[in-house]
Amino acid sequence: MKRVLGTVLTLCVALMLSVVPSFAQPADGPSVQRIQVEGNQRIEESTVLSYMVIREGQPFTQALVDQSLKTLFATGLFADVQIDQQNGTVIVKVVENPIINRIAFEGNSKISQKTLEDEVQLKPRMVFTRAKVSSDVQRIIEVYRRGGRFAAQVEPKTVQLAQNRVDLVFEINEGPTTGVSRIIFIGNKAFSDSTLRDKIATGESIWWNFLQSNDNYDPDRLTFDREQLRRYYLSQGYADFRVVSAVAELAPDRSGFYITFTVEEGELYNFGKVEIDTKLKDIPVDELQQLIRFGNGEQYNAELIDKSVDALTLAAGTKGYAFVDIRPRVRRNKDERTVDVVFKMEEGPRVYIERINIVGNTRTLDKVIRREVRLVEGDAFNRVLINRSRSRIRGLGYFKKVEINEEPGTAADRTVLNVEVEEQSTGEFSVSAGFSSADNIVGAVSLTEKNLLGRGQFLRLQVSVSSIRQQVDLRFTEPYFLDRNMSAGFDIYNTHAVYDEQNYEADIRGIGLRLGFPVSEFGRVGLRYTLRQDDVTYSIGQQLLGTTTLSLVGFTYAYDEKDDPIEPKNGFDFTLSNDVSGIGGDKKYIRTEMTSNWYKRLWTDDLVLNLAATAGYVVAYGDETLEVNDRFFKGGGSFRGFKTSGLGPRDIAPENDGATPLSVGGEAYAIGTVELRFPNFLPEELGIKTSLFSDFGTVGIVADKPACVDGPPNTPGLNDLCIQDDLALRASAGLSVYWNSPFGPVRLDFSQVLNKEDYDQTESFRFSAGTKF
Repeated sequence: MKRVLGTVLTLCVALMLSVVPSFAQPADGPSVQRIQVEGNQRIEESTVLSYMVIREGQPFTQALVDQSLKTLFATGLFADVQIDQQNGTVIVKVVENPIINRIAFEGNSKISQKTLEDEVQLKPRMVFTRAKVSSDVQRIIEVYRRGGRFAAQVEPKTVQLAQNRVDLVFEINEGPTTGVSRIIFIGNKAFSDSTLRDKIATGESIWWNFLQSNDNYDPDRLTFDREQLRRYYLSQGYADFRVVSAVAELAPDRSGFYITFTVEEGELYNFGKVEIDTKLKDIPVDELQQLIRFGNGEQYNAELIDKSVDALTLAAGTKGYAFVDIRPRVRRNKDERTVDVVFKMEEGPRVYIERINIVGNTRTLDKVIRREVRLVEGDAFNRVLINRSRSRIRGLGYFKKVEINEEPGTAADRTVLNVEVEEQSTGEFSVSAGFSSADNIVGAVSLTEKNLLGRGQFLRLQVSVSSIRQQVDLRFTEPYFLDRNMSAGFDIYNTHAVYDEQNYEADIRGIGLRLGFPVSEFGRVGLRYTLRQDDVTYSIGQQLLGTTTLSLVGFTYAYDEKDDPIEPKNGFDFTLSNDVSGIGGDKKYIRTEMTSNWYKRLWTDDLVLNLAATAGYVVAYGDETLEVNDRFFKGGGSFRGFKTSGLGPRDIAPENDGATPLSVGGEAYAIGTVELRFPNFLPEELGIKTSLFSDFGTVGIVADKPACVDGPPNTPGLNDLCIQDDLALRASAGLSVYWNSPFGPVRLDFSQVLNKEDYDQTESFRFSAGTKF
């Protein structure tokens, strides 16, 4: 038995030894003697060989073939590759992908050629691959979906050209706009569906509201809508509110989307304890407490917390704490339904500005924006100066949106400022018409560019015509003359005006030169020189006052500390101007005018009080007489409730016999205005604003005068005037409606005169639209 087992074991070992060599030494293919490339047209043979892992002198194996195929296909240069071996020669057959000669788009009318070119990744002279074409097709479809066209179809086609080139054509069927058929809310009890629809950006498609552009489904906008709903409920006291889901479903016939918001409102909360925990020694807590926008027992509003933080930050900045850190600690008491807020204030670490980036200015030069920024690289971070910079950039009027955001720098004490702007149209060529109760039918042809060549220069050429006035004027301003913080400009104008009720006709032509420079952060001085020729006819019988030449020098000092240059809510401005004529020319007088505005936000941003005052005085000197067209005429837009030139001194000479008393203008005026801008609860996108106003003041001749006086000798048209002027107080009140319509600005004034003189001319309604002159 043992002998048999030994024999079997010997045979097994011998069998194993005979098999082992075949595993340990795999069989190699024939050695590669030469590699030959076929089918290449543009690509050099050496380039093809450089991508392969097979080399001459190596054994030919399938593993090396597979790896070489993968490497060659990965380059994207080839549509097909085959590798064969014949008698030691490796033959590589390639089919090159074509080169794109040009890319064209057909059928696109709603989206511009440039937008599509910027979206696709393929460009002329790039290698054509089907994978990249498919990717670009999806990109184009996504562009149309963002625009609300979910039925858009894109079919790529190629046109074969010589030398293995192709023209790539994207044939586009844009399809109709896929609107929003309905917006549904589930779970809302405190507010109706219509109220919540007004709070989100997406709107329902309505046939008559053809001007809206937000009635299509946009996933990004839907995310924004969720946040808008959250902010609205938090501002209304619902601290536990959340949006459970927001679902958009496309109708089976692809006619529109049905968007459903599911919400949980939670309970209504009030503010509880409100405290300030500060480590800033120089600012009393009582002074900071006054800046808090809410108090104990008031309805909870998350927006008021953010606004209080901004107010505290600004106050600390004005006291020299540029690096204050304010963190509101919010604690909800669900049992009592109150929210306690503690503002923790402490001086933060000193941070410096590492870099300032200008983003979004596709047309405006960087330097135009950068010169309005009150900080430079290396300065200490200062919130007050950042807010001031934003206000100055917004005041340029070149941008629809201006934001200044911070992001961490390369070190803990470094920050990067990103000035993000969104350009808006600054140029206009218009042929317009309108109507106003002052000028009747008006028309204008104008060419205006407020940001010429992106350099911030202002240029306007305007021709305006109305039943009262015809005017041509050219105006140019360089805001940074010789690259210095100094503006310079000129004006050329020619005006023909006829006021039948006043028997007044004038031809005025002139040229003006202007120079302006800052004297402080908020103050600015302007210098000017005007040379003007007047041909004036005034009085009964069309007597001619004659041709006179005006040579005038003047200055203006302006101080502006409003929080926003376009829609101020707090702050004030003041302007003082003085003109002296008589440095050459025929007229000698001194004219001084003053304007001031004060703004105060009351309880909400939509409730703003404006107190305004204007005053002026003009007096002749050197035995000269002040002519009619150099006096002040008020009314219309400058004193609502009264017609243009409707209040002030009038000529009631007996020769007039039944004619309308003639306005002769005043030597002095003082007008005050109290105006309250209030919310009208209309959708903000309509652009309608309303205000209550009261205008009061007087216009008249200050010097003592008899009831009827003889005009000075050799002054045609002023002889035998009988001036009636009581220098009495006038007052009016009413409602103003402002509409920034798609067709131009519209203003409606409904006025009630409270105090007037018998010879004044009043109006209860004033309408103006179209181009303002």
